[in-house]
Amino acid sequence: MNNPSDLKRKAEELLISNILPFWDKNMPDDKYGGFHGRIDGHNNVIPGAKKGGVLNARILWTYSAVYNRIGGSPRLKMAIQAVDYILEHFFDYENGGTWWSLDANGEPHEKKKLIYSQAYFVYALCEYYMATGDRKSMDQAIGLYHLIEKHGYDRVNDGYLETFDNEWKPLDDQRLSEKDANEKKSMNTHLHILEAYTHLYPAWPDESLRNSIVKLLNVFTDKIIDPMTGHLNLFFDERWKVKSDIISYGHDIEASWLLCEAANVLGNAEMYGLLKPVSLKLVNAALEGLQDDGSLIYEKNLSGDYTDMDRHWWVQAEAVVGLINAWTITEEDRYLEMAERCFNYIVDKLVDRDKGEWYWSIRADGRINREDDKAGFWKCPYHNSRMCLEVMKRL
Repeated sequence: MNNPSDLKRKAEELLISNILPFWDKNMPDDKYGGFHGRIDGHNNVIPGAKKGGVLNARILWTYSAVYNRIGGSPRLKMAIQAVDYILEHFFDYENGGTWWSLDANGEPHEKKKLIYSQAYFVYALCEYYMATGDRKSMDQAIGLYHLIEKHGYDRVNDGYLETFDNEWKPLDDQRLSEKDANEKKSMNTHLHILEAYTHLYPAWPDESLRNSIVKLLNVFTDKIIDPMTGHLNLFFDERWKVKSDIISYGHDIEASWLLCEAANVLGNAEMYGLLKPVSLKLVNAALEGLQDDGSLIYEKNLSGDYTDMDRHWWVQAEAVVGLINAWTITEEDRYLEMAERCFNYIVDKLVDRDKGEWYWSIRADGRINREDDKAGFWKCPYHNSRMCLEVMKRL
């Protein structure tokens, strides 16, 4: 590539000029407080849409992280709006933890407790604490950590179970979403517990938290990463029997850099040294899905009779960060060149230059996917903002 600083500048411009203005303008809910639950693919706010915990936590993290990096009172204002709403409406102060979703007016809709969602609130509240020094948010993050360990951790087989009811009793339906397998354990939940704990540790260097991070890293290397293919297995039963044959290229490359982040936060040079080849194996496995235009396709199954060729927004964002991380490890320019090509694909194809933000995906035939949301339960300012912040930090 020409100059890494050019990519850094473009990432900052994309964040400030394209991503954040969309959320600033469209998401605040002036009627019920907090933020709207959904904006469809044609930029229409959907009245009455339920409000997801993951969406709200990711909004809080995004604005707190951007404020930490580049400041700005409008970003702090959005972060304050997010944290105030979360602490008032999403927390179950009787049984502990956070609701999965709320009605549009802020009343609990789905009271189930998903460990995946609790992890995102840890991640977001910790970032807000680092932005503001607000002790209440940090205390809540630490409290959620203890709840995850108390209710979610499997003391017999290691790892974390998925889903509980309002009173922290296991539910029969363990799924994170309708497309997921109904199994006791998933790669995705473990990945984002690891991310949350990695983020919490610098602000709260507790020995029990450190041990939790080490155990999670061992779970990935010993149970989740396929030693033959280098891909992540996605779903497991309670005893870690693999229950899925889907390859998720975005998760492969996302995990490649989050594992390295965790080892770095611990300051464990030996563990980081052991994880570097694991990280590169994940990256190279993910690159099986790399296309000639620089993009990364969504997923396929092992037998090869199913392939989803769509270019999802979050997969491209994670590819950019994972490839830059691989370049850092190896100093091989080809990884940085691939990162730049993927970034250019994002700017050329996924970015909505008129209305702001990114489309959900580009179809295999090159059409823009406007059937899926611009903002919603899963479409948040997280993967793309985090990509921009990581590029700015790493380059």
